[in-house]
Amino acid sequence: MSAPVSAARILRFDSFDLDLQAGELRKRGIKLRLQGQPIQVLAILLQSAGSLVTREELRSQLWSADTFVDFDHSLHNAIARIREVLGDSAENPKYVETLPRRGYRFVGKVEEVQGPSPGKQNGTKTVAENNKKSADAAPAVPKRRGKLLLAPFACGMIVLTAWLAWKHYSLPAETRPIRSLAVLPMQNFSGDPAQEYFADGMTEELITELSRIHAIKVISRTSVMEYKGTKKHLPQIARELGVDGILEGSVRREGDQVRITVQLLDGPNDRHLWSEDYQREIRGILNLQTEMAQSIARQIRIEVTPQQEARARSGRAVNPEAYEAYLRGRSYITSASLTVQDLQTAQPYFEEAIRKDPGFALGYVGLADCYVYLAFYHQISPASARGPAREALRKAMELDDSVGEAHETLAVLHWYEDWDWAAAEREFDSALALAPNFGCAHLLHGHFLAWKGKRPEALAEIARSGELDPGYSFAASESAVYDRLRDYPALLAASRRELAANPSESAGHFFLGRAYEGLGKRAEAIPEYQQAMAMTNRDQDALAALGHVYAVTGKRDEARKVIQELELRSQHAYVSPYMLASVYAGLGDKDRAFTLLEKSYREKSWDLPWTLQSDLRLDNLRSDPRFQDFVRKFQFPK
Repeated sequence: MSAPVSAARILRFDSFDLDLQAGELRKRGIKLRLQGQPIQVLAILLQSAGSLVTREELRSQLWSADTFVDFDHSLHNAIARIREVLGDSAENPKYVETLPRRGYRFVGKVEEVQGPSPGKQNGTKTVAENNKKSADAAPAVPKRRGKLLLAPFACGMIVLTAWLAWKHYSLPAETRPIRSLAVLPMQNFSGDPAQEYFADGMTEELITELSRIHAIKVISRTSVMEYKGTKKHLPQIARELGVDGILEGSVRREGDQVRITVQLLDGPNDRHLWSEDYQREIRGILNLQTEMAQSIARQIRIEVTPQQEARARSGRAVNPEAYEAYLRGRSYITSASLTVQDLQTAQPYFEEAIRKDPGFALGYVGLADCYVYLAFYHQISPASARGPAREALRKAMELDDSVGEAHETLAVLHWYEDWDWAAAEREFDSALALAPNFGCAHLLHGHFLAWKGKRPEALAEIARSGELDPGYSFAASESAVYDRLRDYPALLAASRRELAANPSESAGHFFLGRAYEGLGKRAEAIPEYQQAMAMTNRDQDALAALGHVYAVTGKRDEARKVIQELELRSQHAYVSPYMLASVYAGLGDKDRAFTLLEKSYREKSWDLPWTLQSDLRLDNLRSDPRFQDFVRKFQFPK
């Protein structure tokens, strides 16, 4: 005798298996991401395969009256999520058919598998066959009376199942307030692996929009991208990232149409809370991202400010080709280990975005970032960067002055290029007011505060940046702060933490060398600088540091070879005169050192504002009256 349908462990249709006990859907043995109410709806439809399941039946079984989400939206999006995962469509249903204003019906063939092995075919029956056999074996009771007798039992089972499901998946929102959120990398459902960058771009842009909301902590892109393709369970991810909520989603692009499905989950408990399905033309994608962020905020009962609502209403359309070029450019410059090659590859994409759509503010911000960071990496001179970067930012803010990233980049220009410290502070404040979850802005603001000598405030900002990007080691950033403050014992500890976290990065060795040199252990500094150079031969700072420590330890010939190497590099890339000055200072050639410092001043070298007041390489110049006269030119804040 066949077991009743409700006792079946696995329901199979085509290449899919639904394990009722585990609440998991698999395709050819691979677990699919379908959870919460969508998988419960699918289970009900499968167990009633071939029959109408009304909206009222679904509501009574799965949606409690005090559930905080809207039933119509939730049911619509649960069905949309099911179709998305199954590759089904409403227009030509292979599995789930919509019966307008009535409900839904599963139209595929479903089998019950009575054993633990999905491949075992013995003992399988279609749901319809089992229903028929159960009916044939029933006692000879008048048809109407039989229904009346079975109704209380059936209703009781439905109520019990519904209560258990509600208890497990739909706890009231008040029991699980969400004040921190991670957006996992969206899945590319476009059927084209070449569109992976587009799905990643949608992830980043949604994070950016959510980051504008003050009342919630949003984890940065660099940390969440570590979970791309992960097999980790949601509670583990939530624990590692320190968040209450997890947002998952998928992107399907067809021509100029994009469809995004997102679902919000209680991360620690792996419970479905809400889902939504969006479809727009790409030209309306900017408005869509803002709308999605605000919908999510409302679902977790976070207040959206009038300014944020106005932003959603005022958004403009964007040329699809421009937006595609922008996303391609962003895909190169959002890496945690940004390289010169990444910047050089990204720059033409941002230029293309601007050509395709001269009114696209984000394209100008991306272009400005490329110029600024190419100057930071000494690939181009400050003079080559300042004009294009400033003009790109002027245009971006003329088009949309609510982009926090633009204000952050302008703060950096005021700091390093204009030497206007008050303006830099104002722009950092504006950036963080507009994008309070923008981890990079907190990080750079922390460095700025350290440069001003505000140790507690600087370390607090570095810590805040670490909260927003927990997957990234901020020991190198702490090291930079301690180096600026000349706290060499703390620098020694921080650099060792950086090496433990990122042994393949050069920064740990560079700062460990600085710590040794600052503590008077100059011989021990040499191999650390050498290791930093071996790991990144583009780093002028590490090369100059090596030249300086050679000089002060009596290895004068080696120091002069470093000078020759820097001069050789200057023939094909920008070399800051400051770097050469620091080696000559170590050699005791003060006249040449001051000549190069003056040249660095005329060129507005970006090394000067950060390092001049605290760099140990200039210590033997500080007693010279010429040094005090030089420092007074900057009017550094007290």
